[in-house]
Amino acid sequence: MPKGEYKDTPQQRLWGIENLIKKFSIFNFQFAIFVMPIFEYKGYRVDGTEAVGTIEADGLRDAVSKIKESGLLPKEVNEYVRREKGVFFKKRDAALLPAITRQLSILLFSGVPLTEAFRSLSEENKGYWKETLIKIREGIEGGSSLSRAMAEYKDIFPEFYINMVAAGEASGNLGSVLSRLSDFLERQDAVRHKVRAAMIYPIFMVCVGFIVLSFLFTLVVPKIVKIFEDTRSSLPFITIVLIAISNFFRDYWWVIAAVIAGSIIWFKRFRQKNELLIDNILMKMPGNIIQSLYFSRFTRTFGFLLEGGLPILRALELSSVAIGNKMLQAKIKDAGRKVAEGAKLSASLEGFPPVLLQLISTGEKGGRLVEVLNKAADSYEEDFSRRVQRALSLLEPSMILLMGLIVGVIVFAVLLPIFQLNQIIR
Repeated sequence: MPKGEYKDTPQQRLWGIENLIKKFSIFNFQFAIFVMPIFEYKGYRVDGTEAVGTIEADGLRDAVSKIKESGLLPKEVNEYVRREKGVFFKKRDAALLPAITRQLSILLFSGVPLTEAFRSLSEENKGYWKETLIKIREGIEGGSSLSRAMAEYKDIFPEFYINMVAAGEASGNLGSVLSRLSDFLERQDAVRHKVRAAMIYPIFMVCVGFIVLSFLFTLVVPKIVKIFEDTRSSLPFITIVLIAISNFFRDYWWVIAAVIAGSIIWFKRFRQKNELLIDNILMKMPGNIIQSLYFSRFTRTFGFLLEGGLPILRALELSSVAIGNKMLQAKIKDAGRKVAEGAKLSASLEGFPPVLLQLISTGEKGGRLVEVLNKAADSYEEDFSRRVQRALSLLEPSMILLMGLIVGVIVFAVLLPIFQLNQIIR
């Protein structure tokens, strides 16, 4: 063990005074809570295996003593430093939320106290998630509820998630609520992966096609065309066009790159300023692929929130945000206002499919709205998967055919002058 590795400095002794005082307000009174600093350690167990983790202690010496008392031989002990990273460097992997929610529900079902459960989760995760879990645990130890501690991190915990946790805390079924939350998030994540998979293939094909055409126009075609220029014979119109395109790619490639980059930036800004217009266009696209996705999100989220005990108006508001379409969001919020005035939900949702409205009406009359919404969500998700597979099965041969036609035109434009030269020689 290096000499002086566990030296306790005066600055570390003052750490609890300067940096560990957290203030919180309850009924407008101010209280001071002293939170122990956290230390990360690496060490060895009695059997020689390596052990890593975190521990709370008053100082470095206290941390080493606690580690030894737990039966470990410490190798490295360092104070855990929270790093406030910038926007471009702060990693917030949203894909970890379902897994962390699942692990938390299992720990609570196993009888592990909430603070100890968050301690275990923080030791297992790294980076931004580790810092977040530690801060949530500190908030709980300071007297805050789990939902209020999570509300400080709305960038990773959606509003419906926080509301469901609050409902679980109020009913005393936090473990069950977290289990249903993890099921819901995993199902939503699976749908999201299907959307990404559907987008990746055409984008990949377009990029590959652009690279292949750029290679042909900048390297292959100019060398072949040089033969025709030396003959000084008249060229077919299609060959002249091919030469012009090849020269443009070779001499003004930077213009093409600038146009592509500018188009992407322009579209992002246009999308932000005209979200309602674009969402309205998406709803009218043929094939009903996007519509199935939107309605599956609405029915799944709305049914899930109602099942979790949220009032219908609050569930409508949160599900309208989760749907991802501004036009439908406005219609759902308008329906919420009508429901608040006493109207039925099925009669308030304008622009929704008649079959879905009939299902909602049946569920309202029979008191089985949650069950009906879940079945509708299953149906829409299956319909979305079928339509995506059908679209991809048509898109793949279409993209291959398009690329074949383009390459065929290039080959024809190159071979046609060769045939003409051959006839002249004869």
